[in-house]
Amino acid sequence: MHPNNKHNDSYSFPELIKCNAELAPYAFENDYGVTTIDFSDNKAVLQLNKALLKLHYGVSEWNIPNNYLCPPIPGRVDYIHYIADLLASEGIDTAIKGLDIGVGANCIYPILASQLYDWKMVGVDSNETAVSSAKANIAVSEGLKKNIEIRHQENNANIFEGIIQKDEFFHFSMCNPPFHSSEENATKGTLRKMRNLQKNEGGYFKKEEIYLNFGGQANELWCNGGEALFIKRMIKQSAAFKDNIKWFTSLVSKKENLAKMYKQLNKLKVTHKTIEMTQGNKQSRIVAWSFNNPEVKV
Repeated sequence: MHPNNKHNDSYSFPELIKCNAELAPYAFENDYGVTTIDFSDNKAVLQLNKALLKLHYGVSEWNIPNNYLCPPIPGRVDYIHYIADLLASEGIDTAIKGLDIGVGANCIYPILASQLYDWKMVGVDSNETAVSSAKANIAVSEGLKKNIEIRHQENNANIFEGIIQKDEFFHFSMCNPPFHSSEENATKGTLRKMRNLQKNEGGYFKKEEIYLNFGGQANELWCNGGEALFIKRMIKQSAAFKDNIKWFTSLVSKKENLAKMYKQLNKLKVTHKTIEMTQGNKQSRIVAWSFNNPEVKV
């Protein structure tokens, strides 16, 4: 993980449970004598997140509706730190404003950005329940209300249009796009995760158990064409807002999708770079592009 990520060390479960007593029933000692939780249990991860946000980020009240995506906080923190590095490389380190595309019911990126760097954030989502939940998550804290605004994208075909106001400027945009290309693929992928995490002999889970444990709505997990098509669409639409956003960025889970994105970016003749990220065994990356620089970098 990023060297500034405070979750590089093991979780201190005694401290976390002190912050959130509801985590205690989910904590157990594994075969290696290490206290942990079952990360395939969405309820356990929810209570862990509540404890982490309270202990490390000063957020005492946070929740998500049933069956909505419960994000792993350390990985989300990494994205924020790498954005900070990107901006700092150009001498941008104060009065920063960012745009989170697909903020989700959890509103986790704006919350972390606010608490880590005191950035101003606008979170956007097309799902009305997610918008309501995100607003509820920031309403409980004066600091979050001061730094975060939530907007509803009413047209699913648009990413920036209808959201960015005239003459509005953001130092960056960020996005964790839907990974899968269909509901069937999303279900298969979630089942694979559950099998890997639980190492359950026989490894059979009913479909309703998949959603119960991992959560995630259709708009959070999949879209036609998956992340490759979504990000290509974002790149195309970003050209119309080149003066409104300094750095456009997106997570890219599948390395094989990069070539398609580079082709689209090179066609627009924009500066772009790829930032590699590692969390445990998981490899991911951020693709960032800007219209404000003449050279093209891969």
